[in-house]
Amino acid sequence: MASRSNTGSRTRVGRYELGRTLGEGNFAKVKFARNVETGENFAIKVLDKEKVLKHKMIGQIKREISTMKLIRHPNVIRMYEVMASKTKIYIVLEFVTGGELFDKIASKGRLKEDEARKYFQQLINAVDYCHSRGVFHRDLKPENLLLDVSGTLKVSDFGLSALPQQVREDGLLHTTCGTPNYVAPEVINNKGYDGAKADLWSCGVILFVLMAGYLPFEDSNLMSLYKKIFKAEFKCPPWFSSSAKKLIKRILDPNPMTRITIAEVIENEWFKKGYKPPSFEQVDVSLDDVDSIFNESGDSQNLVVERREERNVAPVTMNAFELISTSQGLNLNSLFEKQMDLVKRETRFTSKRPANEIISKIEEAAAPLGFGVKKNNFKLKLQGEKTGRKGHLSVATEIFEVAPSLYMVEVRKSGGDTLEFHNFYKNLSTGLKDIVWKSADESRKEADGGAGASAGAGANAGAGAGAGAGAGAGAGAGAGAGAGAGAGAGAGAGAGAGAGAGAGAGVVPSR
Repeated sequence: MASRSNTGSRTRVGRYELGRTLGEGNFAKVKFARNVETGENFAIKVLDKEKVLKHKMIGQIKREISTMKLIRHPNVIRMYEVMASKTKIYIVLEFVTGGELFDKIASKGRLKEDEARKYFQQLINAVDYCHSRGVFHRDLKPENLLLDVSGTLKVSDFGLSALPQQVREDGLLHTTCGTPNYVAPEVINNKGYDGAKADLWSCGVILFVLMAGYLPFEDSNLMSLYKKIFKAEFKCPPWFSSSAKKLIKRILDPNPMTRITIAEVIENEWFKKGYKPPSFEQVDVSLDDVDSIFNESGDSQNLVVERREERNVAPVTMNAFELISTSQGLNLNSLFEKQMDLVKRETRFTSKRPANEIISKIEEAAAPLGFGVKKNNFKLKLQGEKTGRKGHLSVATEIFEVAPSLYMVEVRKSGGDTLEFHNFYKNLSTGLKDIVWKSADESRKEADGGAGASAGAGANAGAGAGAGAGAGAGAGAGAGAGAGAGAGAGAGAGAGAGAGAGAGAGVVPSR
């Protein structure tokens, strides 16, 4: 156990107080934040300025941030402002609280065709709008599709999702990025590609996943997977309508030159059923903050200062605004009757055991699964020994005190494959059953055969489709994907983190 003499801290940046880490990756962290003047909640993506500058992409980054600030679309996570300190860039993003679309698939299995079409229409609206402004996504997948409290789709990770990248003289993008199962064949080929056509391919894979409950292209061998993608080797299940099959086959055309366009998709009869074109908000937006951050003179008066409040180390006690925002994993009806489900996240659990005992139990449960554990006070890093589909799986865990002698434990992916993470969490949960606390209401639901709400219960979510293989999905909540916050570099409050920040506490997993 880390020494008790260490101190922790809470950071203030400008008018924002930064809370827990929601997601993290090689280039960035996503933090939950509160505007101390208004009390509003946001997600802030924190980029390492030196790493960003090292890629010599200032011009493109500035262009994309500027464009994202100008975007006001009901289906795209909103970027509010950008700040910088001497060492970091802070991107302030909309914080959405309805979870991610991956959760629906992981808990329910496939969606009905009408419901899948509704989300697909909103996805196409968002993608088409951003393309019309020269912004491409390049890593579209279910984890980057969030839902607000009313169930409206919000695409995260637009704009900066492919930071170290550029358009060459031939007008084509030349950086391979994205999750292999969702990536267009021309992107894998790395011979240059049209960003709009590549994004549409990913939209087609997502539509298939929503309706089927599993991926169209899947193989444990990467080269075999690529061959299937190059040949568009897939089969629609029998429950797809004939018109849906035809549209998906036109989208998943391996030849980008003959692939259907977004404009043609919007005119497709299957797509148009129940379609409501979005309404847009026209507002004046200042880009002064973007200009000042990338001001080559490095004018120090434009920089914000990080202020830290030191405190003795103990499990972090959550502020009320943080507690309410994460209350999905707790049954807090008596305290916050109307605040339940504000953020939907399934990979968390509550316990009445002492924090030290929780840590020991996590270590014990992780060891047989092949995970080493590094401790830093009440935060744990779990590192998988085996190499998975996307390298070693790494998992971040943090313990919060939410009431005297009641702890909330959040578990999030910080690296590796999303499906492997959910399988790991399910197995870890099994080893933690004796320390997980459930309310009487939750216990009653489980006894009645309901899918228990406590994330630690290890409720059995079958391999849904979000990032991995596997048809069908069991009904439990235990393996859903975290959601609610995060941030693509061009998007994300509650969003997936682009440029390497991923998966988190209520966060959308990214690469």
